[in-house]
Amino acid sequence: MKIIVFGASGTVGVEIVRQALEKGYQVTAFVRNPDKIKTLNHKDLKVHKGDVLNVNDVQEALQNQDGVLCALGDGKIGKIRTSGTKNIVDAMSKMGIKRLICQTTLDMGESYQNLNFIWKHIMFGMLLNRAFKDHQSQEESIIKSNLDYTIVRPSALRHGIMKNEYKIGFDGSYRNLSLNISRTEVASFMISQLKNDEYLKKAVSISN
Repeated sequence: MKIIVFGASGTVGVEIVRQALEKGYQVTAFVRNPDKIKTLNHKDLKVHKGDVLNVNDVQEALQNQDGVLCALGDGKIGKIRTSGTKNIVDAMSKMGIKRLICQTTLDMGESYQNLNFIWKHIMFGMLLNRAFKDHQSQEESIIKSNLDYTIVRPSALRHGIMKNEYKIGFDGSYRNLSLNISRTEVASFMISQLKNDEYLKKAVSISN
C-alpha cells in the first residue's frame, strides 16, 4: 500500500514515517526541507520536497497514493493546518483518493469537555488559542468533504515509548485521563486506521 505523510518532518510525522516503513508500507514523506528527515533511510521511502500551501505541489505528490496521513504543524504563520489541509482535501477529492487520517487535538468538538480548567482556559483559551483556531478550521474542511476520513484527537503530546495502554473513543463525559500521550502511540494509532473502518467519517479521541 502506498501512503503519503504530510508534516513528515514534525515530531509525530517522523514517527508515522518510521513505523509505517517498519510495517511494510511504501511511504512518501512530504517535506519542505528534506534535510530534516535525512536520518531516515529505507528502500521503500520516497522524500518529496514541496510546500503544502502550494496546491500544485500537493497534487504532484498525491499521484498514485492509496492513503494519506496528515500531521501538519502550525508553522510560523499559524495557519498551515487550515490552508494546507484544505489543499490536501481539495486535491484528494479531485484525484479520487479517499482515505485520510488526520491528527488534530483533544480540544476539538465534544472532546473539549474532557479538559480540565487549566487546559480549557489557560492553555487553549489563551496560550494556544491560535493553534486551537487553526485545528478548528482544519477539522471543518475535512468533515464537510466527501473523503473517507478519520480525525485523531490526541491529548498533550510527549516523548515516550509505546505502551499501548491509552484510551480510545471516550466521550466528553470521561474524566479519568492523564491528558498526555506519546508521539509513538499517536503515530501507531493513525497507521492502524489505514486498514480499520471503525472510526470512518468520525473524530476519535485518544489519551492516557
